[in-house]
Amino acid sequence: MSTIAELRFPVPDTTLETAFEYAPDATFELESSVSKTRPCLWVSGVDRDLAVASFDADPTVEACELVVETNSRLLFDVTFGDGAGIDQLCDPLLSDGGSLLEAWATDGWWQVRVRFPDRDALCNAYDRLVDRDINADLRRVTDVTDTAEPETRLTPQQREALEAALEYGYFEIPRRISMEELAAELGISHQALSERFRRAYETLVDEELQPVGERSAAE
Repeated sequence: MSTIAELRFPVPDTTLETAFEYAPDATFELESSVSKTRPCLWVSGVDRDLAVASFDADPTVEACELVVETNSRLLFDVTFGDGAGIDQLCDPLLSDGGSLLEAWATDGWWQVRVRFPDRDALCNAYDRLVDRDINADLRRVTDVTDTAEPETRLTPQQREALEAALEYGYFEIPRRISMEELAAELGISHQALSERFRRAYETLVDEELQPVGERSAAE
């Protein structure tokens, strides 16, 4: 049985503090990749010039290169200094065989989802964070059996946003709550909530419209 933990950390305790000072409305999200030695970060909520300026101003960033630009997001290949950047966040978390599932930063907080071999590994990781003076806020812990199959490709954050929207009447006509108010209830920015909705809608539409034959083959 493995354990999935959701934690968050203040940006000043971890990485990209200066970048956030330059671009407080930005959302930074780590792109998962097993083939790259340097991390790639998706940036949303700010334009290209401000995103580049925020990286340039941050002393932990040695270089950044824009590799993908979409209408809503920018993907940067980022080089951090030794012992800084994403490694500063990941090293204490993953030393006991943990696997990083998601990591993103918004509103001055880094938030991560990590799969640990067991709860002992989680406790050891938490102790290492404390030893490094990183204020870790453990938000949720879930034990997962090896045979468990996900019912959906929605992330827990996307599911939480949709469930809250349903509960508070966001989908009703007329709406009983605005997106700004719902974001405040969830403790995230309007931009972050909008991004969660966008990705959740894309996932649900893809699951619904993908031909059954292709879906079975993919599985």
